[in-house]
Amino acid sequence: MTTGPSMTPAVLAQNVGKHNDSTATETHTERMTGSQAIIRSLEKLGVTDIFGLPGGAILPTYDPLFDSTQIRHILVRHEQGAGHAAQGYALSTGKVGVCLATSGPGATNLLTPIADANMDSVPIVAITGQVSSSVIGTDAFQEADIVGMTMPITKHSFMVRDPQEIPRCIATAFHIASTGRPGPVLVDITKDAQQGMMDFSWPPTVEIRGYTPVTRGHSKQIREAAKLLAQAQRPVLYVGGGMVRANAPEELQRLAKNTHAPVVTTLTARGAYPDSDPQNLGMPGMHGTVPAVTALQKADVLLSLGARFDDRVTGVLSSFAPEAKVIHIDIDPAEISKIRYADVPIVGDLAQVLPELNSLLETDYATELSPLEPWWQTLNALKENYPLGYTTTDDGLGSPQYAIERISALSGPEAYYVAGVGQHQMWSAHFLKHEKPRHFINSAGLGTMGYSVPAAMGVQVAHPDAIVWSIDGDGCFQMTNQELATCAQNNIPIKVAIINNSSLGMVRQWQNLFYDGRYSHTHLNTGAGTVRIPDFVKLAEAYGCVGLRCESDADVDATIQQALAINDRPVVVDFTVSPDAMVWPMVPTGVSNDLIQIAKDTSPIFERED
Repeated sequence: MTTGPSMTPAVLAQNVGKHNDSTATETHTERMTGSQAIIRSLEKLGVTDIFGLPGGAILPTYDPLFDSTQIRHILVRHEQGAGHAAQGYALSTGKVGVCLATSGPGATNLLTPIADANMDSVPIVAITGQVSSSVIGTDAFQEADIVGMTMPITKHSFMVRDPQEIPRCIATAFHIASTGRPGPVLVDITKDAQQGMMDFSWPPTVEIRGYTPVTRGHSKQIREAAKLLAQAQRPVLYVGGGMVRANAPEELQRLAKNTHAPVVTTLTARGAYPDSDPQNLGMPGMHGTVPAVTALQKADVLLSLGARFDDRVTGVLSSFAPEAKVIHIDIDPAEISKIRYADVPIVGDLAQVLPELNSLLETDYATELSPLEPWWQTLNALKENYPLGYTTTDDGLGSPQYAIERISALSGPEAYYVAGVGQHQMWSAHFLKHEKPRHFINSAGLGTMGYSVPAAMGVQVAHPDAIVWSIDGDGCFQMTNQELATCAQNNIPIKVAIINNSSLGMVRQWQNLFYDGRYSHTHLNTGAGTVRIPDFVKLAEAYGCVGLRCESDADVDATIQQALAINDRPVVVDFTVSPDAMVWPMVPTGVSNDLIQIAKDTSPIFERED
């Protein structure tokens, strides 16, 4: 293993400060406990908000936290909520999110948000207490090998037994989480390390063996990419969540105008390129728009920008974009050619690679770039003939798509929208108007039910004056709705739109389409004509929130406006909608994206090419 360069205090402060606005240094040492060192380290790193739940093994750290005037601690009702809140905080700000839990079940309850953050490249640091060093390995009370459990789902996991190592490990955790491809880092600290004495100084010198992320792309490869784009007749910019993580949407807009190419934005990249720009074809993939999916299939050059060729985007891989040469730019070398061979691989940070690529396109290749008129004739015909839309169901119940459309229209692009997973997530991706990066947040790779409410809580803490909507399903909502108590008691006025179709909607859709309508264990009995267990309005009121119900499209605007007028407490709106509403378009699993359907057993009729 090679050893990377050690980080000097100035370099460390620069790196962590880029994400948490802190460059504080001090040269003297101070005698303190390991627990005090944890809190002091977090303060020096610029942390102002932590989400957590105390317990025996982390209790020594909660004592000095009580005295901190810089850090606000949000007491969650379940550790999973702390992890998702840290994710929402991180995704909406670009800073590192922090969560805190005790050993054993407290730590294991963080596994789902840690895995979720790992899949979606979210920079969080999870700090857990551990039983004392003397009893590790004895099956002591609330002992669990959280380091071993998290090794496959973190960028790195630390076990700290020496209090003198605490500042270095926490500073290193923040650096690893926030650099390269962002992701989660665990710091597990034994109880005796928290209680022991140490000499604190800041910042520590950090050595990270073998960790040297490449940020500057190879100039020869970037020139090859420019050359290929200049020759392209049917290029597509395939934009993934890495564009948002790199804070490079401005360079993306510059690239789109230079190349005249259409843009497709994945689930984690919605808002990276504005929906209002005619070059944006929308979301690709299993539930992507017809223009986006078809553009990828017909492309001759595919420029992948911080995307990873997820199976939900490619469908059957062997039939995906069959005529395209691929330029793949990603900061993670492991993603290059992992799934689709890259004809022009470029390892680097989009924020550094795209300016160089754009400069070449504006100078050396400016006269070779085509306005792509034949390509846009094809794409504009697809946009005209197959726009996003929906039809109301025959049961007279509300339309989920309409409710989401109106939430977007009345709340505006400055609002933040946080979705769970399932039908409501796909409708949110399509029917919200995405104009800004970091304003649409959801669980994409792992697809975690219960993500929305606690993640929205984290977003609201980071942006206390903003409108924050949790758009959730009635199934997802019931997994983590206890965090409404956290919101109500901490003046976190999120607004929750429950798209209540009284079922596990996406599972029910698949049962309808592929299992002959045999709805095995997907009815939740929360909606119209059921026993309403639970009654979401009463549940909201029990948690100290305002509860509203909307049962028809005619009442949607008035209900949303009522929710928007309330800012002193959380609001929960039960949008009672039809269980028969489905997500379209759809590419059935196991088939080529060429077989995209716009309704059940109905596919677009494409003009034959001569």
